[in-house]
Amino acid sequence: MKPEVHAAGPLPTNHFKRVRPVRQVGPGRPWPLGATVDRLGVNFAVYSSVATRVEICLFSENDREMERIALPCLTDDVWHGHVAGVKAGQKYGLRVHGPYEPEAGQRCNSAKLLMDPFSKALDRPVRGAADQFGYELAQPDEDLVPSKRDNGRTAPKTRVVRSRFDWGDDRPPRVPARDTVFYEVHAKGFTQTHPGVPENLRGTYAGLASPAAIAYFKQLGVTSIELLPVQAFIDDHRLVEMQLANYWGYNTVAFFAPEPRYAARAGADGGVDEFKAMVKALHAAGLEVILDVVYNHTGEGNHLGPTLSLKGIDHAAYYRLTEDRRMCMDYTGTGNTVDTSSPPALQLVMDSLRYWVQEMHVDGFRFDLASALGRDAAGAYTLRAPFFAAMAQDPVLSRTKLIAEPWDLGPYGYQLGGFPVGWMEWNGRYRDAVRDYWINADGSLPAFAACLCGSADMYQPRRRRPTASVNMVTVHDGFTLADLVSYNEKHNDANGEGGQDGESHNRSWNCGAEGDTDDADVLALRERQVRNFLATLFMSHGTPLLLGGDELGRTQQGNNNGYCQDSALSWYDWERAGRHGELQSFTQALAALRRALPVVRPHTWPVDEAGLPQLVTVRWHSVWGMDMTAEEWDDPAVRCVGAVMESVAEEELSVMLLFNASDADAVFTLPAEGSSRSWTLRMDTRDARVVAVGEEAGAPTVAAGGQHTLLARSMAILTAPFAPSPPATA
Repeated sequence: MKPEVHAAGPLPTNHFKRVRPVRQVGPGRPWPLGATVDRLGVNFAVYSSVATRVEICLFSENDREMERIALPCLTDDVWHGHVAGVKAGQKYGLRVHGPYEPEAGQRCNSAKLLMDPFSKALDRPVRGAADQFGYELAQPDEDLVPSKRDNGRTAPKTRVVRSRFDWGDDRPPRVPARDTVFYEVHAKGFTQTHPGVPENLRGTYAGLASPAAIAYFKQLGVTSIELLPVQAFIDDHRLVEMQLANYWGYNTVAFFAPEPRYAARAGADGGVDEFKAMVKALHAAGLEVILDVVYNHTGEGNHLGPTLSLKGIDHAAYYRLTEDRRMCMDYTGTGNTVDTSSPPALQLVMDSLRYWVQEMHVDGFRFDLASALGRDAAGAYTLRAPFFAAMAQDPVLSRTKLIAEPWDLGPYGYQLGGFPVGWMEWNGRYRDAVRDYWINADGSLPAFAACLCGSADMYQPRRRRPTASVNMVTVHDGFTLADLVSYNEKHNDANGEGGQDGESHNRSWNCGAEGDTDDADVLALRERQVRNFLATLFMSHGTPLLLGGDELGRTQQGNNNGYCQDSALSWYDWERAGRHGELQSFTQALAALRRALPVVRPHTWPVDEAGLPQLVTVRWHSVWGMDMTAEEWDDPAVRCVGAVMESVAEEELSVMLLFNASDADAVFTLPAEGSSRSWTLRMDTRDARVVAVGEEAGAPTVAAGGQHTLLARSMAILTAPFAPSPPATA
């Protein structure tokens, strides 16, 4: 059935004196939204429930506005028209005429050239500028007087895209959740100084797809490359004035377009084909591509932010507004919140996600401040929110990896454990518990033990699997692992905010000296602590996430908020990495050991909802080899504990983990159960050696009931053949 089409009304024949429409313009279609190329031209469709006229402005490569064409038809709040002769690669922007009434929640201003929200590519990186603001600056009424300054020449432009990329036999790797190891990496920072990547490809999508980069990922043993934001974002005006940049990219302005600054050859498609080639190359190596996406807010900021796209098209349709309509609800700490309970905003987000899966072939998403997406029209977080309902029923998206950062800054925003079945979550409680334990905090043992077992108290009652817990010790936001053991305080002076930015409570410990030191004892302790954190991460139930560069000793010199540091401070220092080859080998060996030990990566709980025992059980022992007592669990001074993970599958090895977070050496007595078997020492963090499964010849062994001494602040991994064991205890 053809859609009902309505003419938008008579249009002036010379509505822009210097630019006359010369192309044939037909009614076109109201779908799909954005610019769609066919053999005769391009169909343009733009949603706006408040516009009185929408114009497509065509630009030359040197940013001269060549034509301004009013879309002739309006169907169900979608302005549309078919413009003959326009081809792929054409640069264009939108001008939306309509009410500029901030107090009523509307901010249309035709003097501002806007990016199409459904644009597939941009012609340049977006950097903040004074002419982007939709109101007159330095006025006593702030944003109430509309700006008359035309920014068409300087504004970023959208490109018409028609990709004919040959995917060949590309297939998604579909790595099972229990086998997944996420590797969080920056698209530019990883390759910017990599000696194995051709210089002209460093810092780009093509660089990530280079043989040197892929070989490194494979050798490391990770399965899923989680990219910091690569949807086009803005360096906001404040950072530009400070000569800094939004390095992390959490300030999206175009949900469909790849960030052009990471394209070695952006060209007429804005880097679309280069991004696809990267995905194809990673897939061919069996590696998944996960995008860190920011749909909770945009780079348009609060009521005093720039007018770049949605704000000037239909502000109230896309953003949550306060009761007085002038201000945005700020559940994100960035000035605005995208309203996914609003149909136009929800369509934008869902269409974008499907585009990245179906057209760009990505394998999943990590949703920044995901609680903001799960709010209903009243602003309450609920599993019945429109966004969750749309995701659950979508046959494309529901099959991808969906990972939540399970919090925002709104009411009841901390929703760890509260996301739908099928979702994974960044487990902030895991991060805090593991850090607390290894810095020797009183009373940290019970939480540490719970997190080691996949945070069953949070996930099991809601019928979610252990793999729902994405375990991490460090991520992009905060200290690197090397800095976590080297600094007690943040050192963020380079950010130009007087040290006020970044988290102040980091649960870090400098091991006796702040920052760089030549003290051999301090350095040895730091190395051991790094190994403790990594070994804990890879031996925990759940899904591990490794911060890119932690395996190489990457440091930011104590800066725990490098969001604005597009510099050597944030890039991988591959020269330094060469001095940390032992740590890299240690991390590789841990990843391999995890793959070889199914009991450390279960996909079910030790006891199911009916109370029936499952495949894997975990038993906890004191330093004396006896079952842990309630008094020991409650004693805040207890730092030593052992865990035995066993499977009923006889072909699987049992695993024993010994932990000593105290300041003194500890002699552990191994449990006497199964006295006929002997335990092989796979790893002790006193050094970086790891004994691989199948290479046990000459490895130290300890008999059941025997003893093993752990240095202060260290841990050990032992394995033994299957033996029947008692039921699991609390």
